[in-house]
Amino acid sequence: MITALLAQASQPTRLPPLQLPKVQYSAILPELALVVGALVLLMVWSLVRSRSRAGINTAITIAAAAVSLVGSWHLWADIDKHGPRTAISGAIVVDGFSVFIAVLVGFAIILGALISDAYLRREQMEGPEFQVLLLLSASGAMLMAASNDLILLFLGLEILSLPLYILAGYYRSREVSREAAMKYFLLGAFSSALFLYGIAMVYGATGSTNLPEIASWLATNVVTSNGVMLAGMALLVVGLGFKVAAVPFHAWTPDVYQGAPTPVTGFMAAVAKAGGFAGLLRVFFSALPVLRLDWQPLIWALAVLTLVVGSVLAVVQTDIKRMLAYSSISHAGYVLIGLQAASKEGLAASLFYLFVYSFMVLGSFAVVTLVGRKGDRAHDLAGYRGVASSRPGLALTFTVFLMAQAGVPFTSGLLAKFYVIKAAVDSHSYALAIIGMLAAAIGAFAYLRVVILMYTPPAEGEQVKRLALPRTTGIALAAALAFTLVVGFFPSPVIDFARHATLLF
Repeated sequence: MITALLAQASQPTRLPPLQLPKVQYSAILPELALVVGALVLLMVWSLVRSRSRAGINTAITIAAAAVSLVGSWHLWADIDKHGPRTAISGAIVVDGFSVFIAVLVGFAIILGALISDAYLRREQMEGPEFQVLLLLSASGAMLMAASNDLILLFLGLEILSLPLYILAGYYRSREVSREAAMKYFLLGAFSSALFLYGIAMVYGATGSTNLPEIASWLATNVVTSNGVMLAGMALLVVGLGFKVAAVPFHAWTPDVYQGAPTPVTGFMAAVAKAGGFAGLLRVFFSALPVLRLDWQPLIWALAVLTLVVGSVLAVVQTDIKRMLAYSSISHAGYVLIGLQAASKEGLAASLFYLFVYSFMVLGSFAVVTLVGRKGDRAHDLAGYRGVASSRPGLALTFTVFLMAQAGVPFTSGLLAKFYVIKAAVDSHSYALAIIGMLAAAIGAFAYLRVVILMYTPPAEGEQVKRLALPRTTGIALAAALAFTLVVGFFPSPVIDFARHATLLF
């Protein structure tokens, strides 16, 4: 008997063949374009001794973003013809929502690359690392929007976050930049751990990390005690709430926005927020619609805190980057209003808000980049006094961006706020709608203060230095300004795009 067992044990065990998923590369073409662009940048500059040609880096980055946009257009046409689908063993979903975020991120990359081009030349940081990290981080945001599984969502979150930690400290000679990177990394790592723990708890409660399977399990099973599921859901909110800078997970935002290089701050405000909200919207609308009555009060409270704290603290800031940081917190509150509505109209309103906000905030930080001058230190509000006397066009452009964020008529910002408030009213969240309107009125004071300073004549004997306007930054400003004004008058194409993007699989 023992001999037979030993003989059996000595025989080689045949393991079943490993079943690899079929990879449909066309489904991840937007993400692949950015990753390949990053690899091309690394390969080119690993073979070339000179590293001082920032224009080439910018051109390759814009080309990669353009290819990504073409891939997004191809996927949109395919969805319109054949409907949404999954790929790579159901881990990736190709639907209107994922394509919408991919288009948003693609445009943000182009504007971010144009804004950073002159900045990197001015600060003598012309290596390719900046653009490589930019592309990789953006690919993570796209992956979060296309994720059909919590594990892949976590992977996308880390791909988005890790390059941003480095970019925040990219200005290595400035102590505040290094400090910003350290704060962002430590708090980001902590939030990622909580997010991963939330995934584990959701898996323990439902037996799956696949979003449709979670939704199906919750719809077909009556749970007498769902404490584990609710705790997991709360931890997912914490992890993603950190990324979108929702209160009370916002503590990192002012310091990181202030210390990071200004083009990085603009990119972070647009792309990191888009990726974080892509994850939030995907999880709640695709996996947890059955638990709507459980998570709506949580999102309601987060939206109120985010609106009030962001708007009130923006008013008392004396640094323009910190003011815009608290402003971005307030804007996150408006996107949360659309999420709290838990309706197709609310989802479309949130997506529309994210899209138009990315242009407003990138344009705003492009102006801040110019006014900051060499060294990226002059960001006190007093430094904006008399800007209109030296650069009237620049002052007018910044005024439009600030007024759009305040929600004045004839700008895209007014319509963005209108749609999310309307979604709240339609869902009978009247108190939240009123708080949103009051927060807009409070936040407008912070923007108006900057506008008044720009058009205030300089003090007697004070000379205002003329600001140089590089060509690439001028192109980015013109594009952002045109979008903000045109959408303010003709919003139909963008809002229709957002409404069609609600085809969550």
